[in-house]
Amino acid sequence: MSVVFSVITITYNAAPVLQRTLDSVAHQTYKGVEHIIVDGASKDETVAMAEKYKEQSDQADNGHEVRILSEPDKGLYDAMNKGLRLATGDYIVYMNAGDIFALPKTLAMAAHTAEKAADGQKPAVLYGDTDIVNEEGRFLRHRRLVAPKRLTWRSFMKGMLVCHQSFYARTDIAREIHYDLHYRYSADVDWCIRIMRESSRRKLPLRNVHAVLTHFLDGGMTTQYHQASLKERFQVMRTHYGLLPTLAVHAWFVIRGAFKR
Repeated sequence: MSVVFSVITITYNAAPVLQRTLDSVAHQTYKGVEHIIVDGASKDETVAMAEKYKEQSDQADNGHEVRILSEPDKGLYDAMNKGLRLATGDYIVYMNAGDIFALPKTLAMAAHTAEKAADGQKPAVLYGDTDIVNEEGRFLRHRRLVAPKRLTWRSFMKGMLVCHQSFYARTDIAREIHYDLHYRYSADVDWCIRIMRESSRRKLPLRNVHAVLTHFLDGGMTTQYHQASLKERFQVMRTHYGLLPTLAVHAWFVIRGAFKR
C-alpha cells in the first residue's frame, strides 16, 4: 500500500518565515509528497520564494511535486478550503509558513503507520505530538496538550489534544468536510472534530504515530486573538457536545487553573 501526502502551506506576506517551511518539506526523505502552496496574493517576496522552490524541486527529481496558487482569498480558512480542493494525495497535511516537520523522516514514519493496518484499510487519521519553537526554530517547550494513546471524536472535550499540523486526515473524507467560514479562529477545531465523527460513522481507526510530528511556530492566530478564540471554541464544543457537558468541562478548566496558580 503506497501513501501520498498532500502537504498544504497557506501563505500571505510570509517571506520572513517561509523558507524554513519549504526547506523542511524538501528535506523529507519520503518521496510520495505533493506540496500545495496557497498564497493570498502576497505583496512581498513570498510568491517569488515559492516559485524558486518549485523550480529547485522540479530539478531535484526527488519524488515531490510542487503546485502554487496565488490569488486573493477570504482569510486563512478559505485558503485552507482551496488547498483541500486541490489535493490529490491520500492524506492532507497542513504545514503553514513558519511550521516545520520534526524530522526529515516524519512523513516516512507516518506512512509506515498507515501501511501497517491489518485489514489493508488506511486509517482515517494519523496523528502525533507537537513541540513549540521560536522564530529561529529553537525549541521552547512541549505543547501542553499531549496526543492521547487512543483518540476519538469525544477526546476534544478536554481541549484540542492534537495540534492541527499534527493531524493528518484522509483526503477522501476531508474533501467532504470543508472548513466552516463562520468561524474566524476555531474552524480548525470544528473541522478536526467533524473529521473524527465521520471516521467513527465509517468505523475507521485513528492511528497514533507515537512521535513528535511538528515544530509549531509560537504566536499563531489563536494566540494573538486568545479571548475571541476561546469564545469560538466554546461555541464549537457546544455544537458537538451539548451545552451542559461544555459548561461542566469549562468549569473544570477554571477550577484546575485555580489550583495550578
